[in-house]
Amino acid sequence: MPPQLISKLLIEADGSGPYVAFEHGFRAYLAQATIFSPHASIQGEMKSDALSLANAEVARARAGDLEALEAVYRAFRAPVYNLGRRMCGNEEDAEDVLQETFLEVCRSIGRFRGDGSLWSWVRQVAVSKSLMLLRRERGRAGSRGPLPPDSLGTSPPEPTAPIDLEAALGRLSPVTRSVLWLHDVEGYTHEEIGEMMGGTASFSKSQLSRAHKRLREWLG
Repeated sequence: MPPQLISKLLIEADGSGPYVAFEHGFRAYLAQATIFSPHASIQGEMKSDALSLANAEVARARAGDLEALEAVYRAFRAPVYNLGRRMCGNEEDAEDVLQETFLEVCRSIGRFRGDGSLWSWVRQVAVSKSLMLLRRERGRAGSRGPLPPDSLGTSPPEPTAPIDLEAALGRLSPVTRSVLWLHDVEGYTHEEIGEMMGGTASFSKSQLSRAHKRLREWLG
């Protein structure tokens, strides 16, 4: 294991195995947007690492092998960070999602049975951690219950001229932006999104319609 990667691992042993904490249509249009990653080399690494993650390596990761867990981290850190950045809206929260996701992956990967792809399972963990962070932020603001459409603040004043995609995404509320990303980029169904957010498929559909309408207006 390369020394520079060993330095990124904090190992805490307990009775259940290692806990590893790591350092810190719109579909095609959105999917090509920049990955907001603090690691300059991640984007180029992600595809080759994910493709080279062999079944044997996944099996080793499930058994708690640290080098295999590190390979899982290398393969999926970029899309996990990007998902957290898009849903939560800032780099600090995305770093938290990245760390919390891989802590959970290392704790729970032994329960991954291979019924679907490993990325689908890791992505579900990342979505869950992102939504938990949004709920936590909402709780600090004194609100409880399912995430409403316009939680965590109000929109800034309307732009007087067309703006770029990054600015437009930033203007959407966290929940509306999350629905847009989960449906149009990650491919979740409205039923799945509604369930994850404590709402219904109709809730998801209305938020997606709102997001598309606003983006058309802002992008010009």
